Amino acid sequence: MAKRSQAQIPTEISPNPSISPKIPFRPRKILKLSNNPTTKPLTSSSSALPKTLNPLTSQSEINLALQHLRSSDPNLMALIDSYSPPSSFDSGRPFLSLARSILYQQLATKAAQSIYTRFISLCGGEESVVADVVSSLSAQQLRNIGVSGRKASYLHDLAEKYSDGTLSDSSILEMDDEALLTMLTVVKGIGAWSVHMFMIFSLRRPDVLPVGDLGVRKGVQLLYGLKELPKPLEMEQLCEKWRPYRSVGSWYMWRYMEAKGVL
Repeated sequence: MAKRSQAQIPTEISPNPSISPKIPFRPRKILKLSNNPTTKPLTSSSSALPKTLNPLTSQSEINLALQHLRSSDPNLMALIDSYSPPSSFDSGRPFLSLARSILYQQLATKAAQSIYTRFISLCGGEESVVADVVSSLSAQQLRNIGVSGRKASYLHDLAEKYSDGTLSDSSILEMDDEALLTMLTVVKGIGAWSVHMFMIFSLRRPDVLPVGDLGVRKGVQLLYGLKELPKPLEMEQLCEKWRPYRSVGSWYMWRYMEAKGVL
């Protein structure tokens, strides 16, 4: 990969989609997909869905998602039968994940990993990547390890939002998706796409649809045989049947694009 962009395929269990995948992906024989987006789904399994959705931190939760997606969307069922499922996920500290997400923005994987390693060392280890420590780092110290002046300001703004109580790891874990999008985009350098990736790959939220992600949009376009890339509203309408597991449906769009060699 050259530069990281919204077209890249998130596969890693972290806010940075560019690192080597921890989710196993072994393509199998690809089944023929229907190109009719209005195809009626099989009998819905909504009655079997849990009343309270849990993060995708166990294989049992992922199995529930796959069961629902199979029954709700015949086209997606064909992909589920074609590709190995995601494995269970491990959660990470929100502040560390958000800082890492900022550091990886618009960088080639190798360069980003190198800067992140130096950043961790500068802080004194991953456990020391906390707001007070990041606030104490000068822009010059960060530039010395390869962090641009703009990203240094983003890191300091994130740390400030933690220090003044606007954000905290505990509050982030308790916020619903809408509140997270509102609160995290207050931080400089963090937009809607970054929040969606954070919710899927760091918080393991089960029902996130990144309508602005090019990989997911291309996947939906090919899955349903659309002439043009679907716009956000059309994405919402087409993927409504995936609720409440749109994160997993999106994951399969990335796998679909990866297998097609589109991205």
